[in-house]
Amino acid sequence: MAFPGVGFPTQSWLFPGYRPADMHAYVYKSQLKPDTYVYLARRDDFSALPAALVTSLGALSFVLEVTLDAQRRLAQADPDKVRSELAERGFYLQVPPSVTSMMRRHYD
Repeated sequence: MAFPGVGFPTQSWLFPGYRPADMHAYVYKSQLKPDTYVYLARRDDFSALPAALVTSLGALSFVLEVTLDAQRRLAQADPDKVRSELAERGFYLQVPPSVTSMMRRHYD
C-alpha cells in the first residue's frame, strides 16, 4: 500500500497497528535445524534476521512464495501471527511443534 504521490510503502513503524490484509511471504528452510522455516517479507532479504539466528539456522533454502490473505491456512503457523510478525519485524520464525511446546513450558 502506498500513498498517492509518495514512493514508499506504508510500514508498521510509521503507522502503529498497521497490518495489511494481504501480503506475500517468502519461505526458507533451515539446512541445520530440521522442520525450521523462516518467512520473510521480501524475497532474499535476510537483513531483518538477527545475526545469532542466521548463524544458528545455517544456510537457508528457498521453498515457496505464499500470499497471506484472510482465507489462507497454514499447516504449522497462525496466518494472523505470521502477518503481524512480518509487518513488525520483517520475518517470522517457524519451529517444530516439539520446540514450541518446550518453549511454553519454560516461559509460561
